Amino acid sequence: MAAPLELSCWGGGWGLPSVHSESLVVMAYAKFSGAPLKVNVIDNTWKGSRGDVPVLTTEDNIVSQPAKILNFLRKQKYNADYELSAKQGADTLAYIALLEEKLLPAVLHTFWVESDNYFTVTKPWFASRIPFPLSLILPGRMSKGALNRILLTRGVPPLYHLREVEAQIYRDAKECLNLLSNRLGTSQFFFGDTPSTLDAYVFGYLAPLYKVRFPKVQLQEHLKQLFNLCRFCDDILNSYFRLSLGGISPAGPETVDANLQKLTQLVNKESNLIEKMDDNLRQSPQLPPRKLPTLKLTPAEEESNSIQRLSP
Repeated sequence: MAAPLELSCWGGGWGLPSVHSESLVVMAYAKFSGAPLKVNVIDNTWKGSRGDVPVLTTEDNIVSQPAKILNFLRKQKYNADYELSAKQGADTLAYIALLEEKLLPAVLHTFWVESDNYFTVTKPWFASRIPFPLSLILPGRMSKGALNRILLTRGVPPLYHLREVEAQIYRDAKECLNLLSNRLGTSQFFFGDTPSTLDAYVFGYLAPLYKVRFPKVQLQEHLKQLFNLCRFCDDILNSYFRLSLGGISPAGPETVDANLQKLTQLVNKESNLIEKMDDNLRQSPQLPPRKLPTLKLTPAEEESNSIQRLSP
């Protein structure tokens, strides 16, 4: 019997099984390869107290970092790339390197460095899922870690200042998204009809950027103009993550909004129908009220009727 595989990761929101890109990469690859992962959400626990997830735990091993986790799963014969050719395998490595160099810094900046996004979305979301007093410390530490990672990889001459780095990383990210869109084309996945490692990485980086509702959305707006990449994310969510960790459809809030919209449309149709019926009634020809015929009594009948009313 195979050793149990337990993945510790951040939980989900906005219709995603996890809002953490690297956790999503591993979760998607496990779905593609059929690896029987038991997902352990670290929200509201002391596990993962430094935020260094995802972490894969077995009886004999503890593995962190997406690339190492995926290699470990391949050694356990959970391989999503077994049908790829040597050239496709080389292309996978090249595109993953492109994602980590060009797209990941902009994703990190969007979540953790852009002040409006960080203070209104990222920090409150993570703080609400971290126990006190770590909730006061860990989000800030994660933000500094993201900024250091950006500056370490991109803060080289001639880009010394953060503003210059920001402008460059968003230009590079948009160029990367364009390349991915052109490479995907009209295909369902990047190498045909079967998802692979590259699809897991692209989904992990794009899905949070696509789904999370930010106040500052310059990269998100660019992504939403690339309809095939949006369709790619939606297809994976619908096909592989129909039920989220909490047993709710990954499109939960959006599904509720859609149902509410349908109900509103139905009510409006009913109201319009009633108004039309009222208008038709008002516009229909009206006949004057019909008077009932008055019966005239003879003097003898009137006298008899009067006596009956007076009698006890």
